[in-house]
Amino acid sequence: MPAERQANRLIHEKSPYLLQHAHNPVDWYPWGEEAFQKARTLKMPIFLSIGYSTCHWCHVMERESFENPAIADILNRYYVSIKVDREERPDVDRVYMTFVQSTTGSGGWPMSVFLTPDLKPFLGGTYYPPDDRYGRPGFASLLTRIAEIWKESPGKILDQGAQLTQAIEAQVLEAQSIESSPLKLDWLENGYRQLASGYDPEEGGFTSAPKFPRPAVFSFLLRYWLRSKKTNPLEMVEFTLRKMAGGGIYDHLGGGFHRYSVDDRWHVPHFEKMLYDQAQLIVAYTEIFQVTGDPEFERVIRETTDYVLRDLTSPEGGFYSAEDADSFPEPGATDKREGAFYVWTHQELDRVLTPEESLAFRRMYGVERAGNVAAASDPHNELSGRNVLFVQNDLELVARLTGKSAGEIFQLVSSARRKLKSVRDQRPRPHLDDKIVTAWNGLMISGLSKAFQVLGEQRYLAAAQRASEFLQANLYQRRLLRSYRETAGSTRGFAEDYAFLIQGLLDLYEADFDIRWLQWAGELQVQMNAFFADPKGGYFSTEEGAADILFRMKEDHDGAEPSANSVAAMNLARLARIFDRKEFQHSAGRIVGAFHPALERMPVALPQMLAALDATITEPVQIVVAGQKGEPETEELLRAVRKRYLPNKVVLLADGGVGQNWLAEHIEALGQMKPVHGPAAAYVCRNFACELPVTAPERLTTLLESL
Repeated sequence: MPAERQANRLIHEKSPYLLQHAHNPVDWYPWGEEAFQKARTLKMPIFLSIGYSTCHWCHVMERESFENPAIADILNRYYVSIKVDREERPDVDRVYMTFVQSTTGSGGWPMSVFLTPDLKPFLGGTYYPPDDRYGRPGFASLLTRIAEIWKESPGKILDQGAQLTQAIEAQVLEAQSIESSPLKLDWLENGYRQLASGYDPEEGGFTSAPKFPRPAVFSFLLRYWLRSKKTNPLEMVEFTLRKMAGGGIYDHLGGGFHRYSVDDRWHVPHFEKMLYDQAQLIVAYTEIFQVTGDPEFERVIRETTDYVLRDLTSPEGGFYSAEDADSFPEPGATDKREGAFYVWTHQELDRVLTPEESLAFRRMYGVERAGNVAAASDPHNELSGRNVLFVQNDLELVARLTGKSAGEIFQLVSSARRKLKSVRDQRPRPHLDDKIVTAWNGLMISGLSKAFQVLGEQRYLAAAQRASEFLQANLYQRRLLRSYRETAGSTRGFAEDYAFLIQGLLDLYEADFDIRWLQWAGELQVQMNAFFADPKGGYFSTEEGAADILFRMKEDHDGAEPSANSVAAMNLARLARIFDRKEFQHSAGRIVGAFHPALERMPVALPQMLAALDATITEPVQIVVAGQKGEPETEELLRAVRKRYLPNKVVLLADGGVGQNWLAEHIEALGQMKPVHGPAAAYVCRNFACELPVTAPERLTTLLESL
């Protein structure tokens, strides 16, 4: 970046994505009234570019177009150019993504949309190459042509924008006008069948390439397995999670998962690492570990959690958003390459490792002298001659191939991994997006809380508590705010921020039984209802009356992140179990029922909503452990509960303290639950009718097996 280049308005923003563009020759504006006023006053069209800081193709379009003085000159002459970080403003992103998908049939980032001065879109797409290619106009030609049409016939463009916006708004409003429907068990069965029909029995996963980890699918299928007693749902989850953990999508040296695999066998990833993926996959691997007890799944949980605590945790305790896919291949390099931080040549391994270590490591992780990345998975030739590590052979097979024992191979490979990790740590790291997003921190609090419950690792609990305290101190000013970087941003929290954080607090309460998390979750739920609830059922993503949003939307898809509605329905079902409040159960059912058109037609689009449906219609189970927190007898009873996969239960602690007194005000029976003649006791309650208390963990295990 030339030091003498003048900064544009984005230099005053907090977003790492906007700051990446702060020295472009484009006269960028942030989303806001200053830009809108200029467009209205000068009667200029708006060019809106939406992306995020770890987006590979966003970087490509910046290098090719936004750093190009000739293209910048066209933008500056004829357009008001606005940059938006989709992670800061998911509401803006959703509106214009709906437009782009409706008019082109696909979407993605960078998203490029042309707007009238009153913010109505009239043309949109994603990445545009700078020059004319393959018979299609490049970005410069497109900008020039639209400017000509605007000059000659602005009325046509204004009319087109108005008509397109009206048509999309009508479609959105029609979908939202449908009343909530009664719940149907068929939605669970049909969701399972649709997933099973797309399942890859050879490599795992539920789509062809590219393959994305979609944790909501695992959440639903495990619940469906428990409900239906069919073995196939469990087998699909277990096999897919094994293939992912063995593939190149997993970082075998540093832990954690990359964004997705470009091929169908999880080998060559798109290398960015997102906090929300780590958080949800920790939950998925924790649940499959509860079911199987396989230590390989425990290893993945620990390595992924260690990655987050090491590389994505702020000194104050919040969690950063992501690490980029691109990085410099060596110190002093001027051009970044995708995956440069993570890949290896055969020669590099031989320089770092002993001959025995190198042989064992290469055999296990599929390293080839010419590189192991197929040309089809490397269209820009950035990985030529390099190796993406994946588990090609297990310990026993490598032992047979090398004539050594499995124990010897384990020692050699462990030593090799340590050495390579140390060498890799000296490479230029990928860019860190150090923005702290409330919603994603909520997901991570859930992941850490669940990992602590199952593995008993105190570091995980401490990190979840610190993050919750950080959010409460810095991003809760009588209401939630969306994000923090150096200081809190001004954007108010969206429905997903509320839903994901409430979920995290409920999980954290079941980890440490600190009543303040339940109390804060209750406050947030009241606010969420006030700001976002639709009387017909479900939640809008944004508040009513936002001046810079064309129309309010209700998220109806569980993708890389679950929708706010799916998580909120689950939260309300859990709150109903905790407090025996029928209105919470009713609200959960109304949310699920509000999405009945999608659940009838394409339930696979809403796997987390299907999990919430399962929670809503399942008989409530409460487990109350009466005893002092930290005492051996109490902890043994809790371990008996936590080692089992019981997704539709809630766990409460009756310790006779302030927390129990507060809970007893809401749950009358809790005041009567006490240790039995001294030892801690567990009460298993079904539909709020409780079994006799048990004090032996073995007896509790037997009771839980009957649930």
